[in-house]
Amino acid sequence: MKFGIFFELSTPRPFNAAVERAVYHNALEQCRLADELGFDHVWAVEHHFLEEYSHCSAPEVFLAAVAAQTRRIRVGHGAVVCVPEMNHPIRVAERAAALDIISGGRLELGTARSSTWTELGGFEVNPDDTKKTWEEFVRVLPRMWMEEEFEWEGKAFSMPARNVLPKPLQDPHPPLWVTVTSPGTELDAAERGLGCLGVSAAGYEEQERRTREYHKRVQACDPVGGMINDQVHTMNFLYCHEDYRQARDLGVPMVTAFNVANAHLYWTREAYPTRAYQTLGNAGAAMKAKKPPADDPSVAKGLPEGVGVGDPDHLIATIKRWESVGVTGINFLLNAMEMIPQQQVLESMRLFATEVMPQFRSAEERNSPVYTPAAVQGGN
Repeated sequence: MKFGIFFELSTPRPFNAAVERAVYHNALEQCRLADELGFDHVWAVEHHFLEEYSHCSAPEVFLAAVAAQTRRIRVGHGAVVCVPEMNHPIRVAERAAALDIISGGRLELGTARSSTWTELGGFEVNPDDTKKTWEEFVRVLPRMWMEEEFEWEGKAFSMPARNVLPKPLQDPHPPLWVTVTSPGTELDAAERGLGCLGVSAAGYEEQERRTREYHKRVQACDPVGGMINDQVHTMNFLYCHEDYRQARDLGVPMVTAFNVANAHLYWTREAYPTRAYQTLGNAGAAMKAKKPPADDPSVAKGLPEGVGVGDPDHLIATIKRWESVGVTGINFLLNAMEMIPQQQVLESMRLFATEVMPQFRSAEERNSPVYTPAAVQGGN
């Protein structure tokens, strides 16, 4: 089981320079501590125009700072928006390779197609084109990294033969992922040999169904790049305290605040109805309304099912349940709208690393290089 931290860089109102600076620099301090404690990954999203929910519109800048201030933790785009109006594929390849070099070969590259009309409309993108352009991106990026001369004639973009520079440090290239929000995207990831990066909450039953089918299909995949990344990571929240009551009283409101901000985004899909995006409005409501089973240990403590909020023993049991459904990594959101004071966030991370992580990883493993997929025989 791998453990990571996950950033939306959500920012409370009123917006001003001091508030945004605090959000960014608190996140960097959390990254430095995560590196020291033996966490494996730090992920930063790419979002645009999403007030409060995410002010992380330039993750490559944030991650470059993370890379410069850490030594071991892998830095992940979670994820680059594969829409040419937002990111030209050549520039994605160039920036990613440079970040891989700066980080000493620690880059993980997630791919996405954006999920809200607020963002797509702001760049005047046709939502019905995003799945097609994403398909081109994930096929051309590995080739730009592995080939000395690359040319392309496609729908998203075209280019004459050129050598795209620099090349990544990792051989054959950084591991590729797909962010999974809508059901079915995990199948797109599996069929192309891409890692499954969950970025929205799913219950045990739903995650097990997705993970089982993913692992089945990825074994027979036709990889788009020079490696098969068969990892399944899911997003969660983390607030660990020795007293579960204090964890509940501080952690649950943080989770709720994030979910409320996130729920507002479901309805932006309704502003521009299209079959290219499955609505998440009712699905999100149903997920929140579902009660955990009576025998779930969360019930007696008043804690939400499957969420990393509680005392160390509770978190160990919760993570073991996630491990049992085939999840290979959990990426934790540590704060939302700065609701938890920074010192308490850092104390939560330390307690988790001291009491919980050793149940899943030895001290030697936590200090050794993080696992990355190997090149496939006869890769593209």
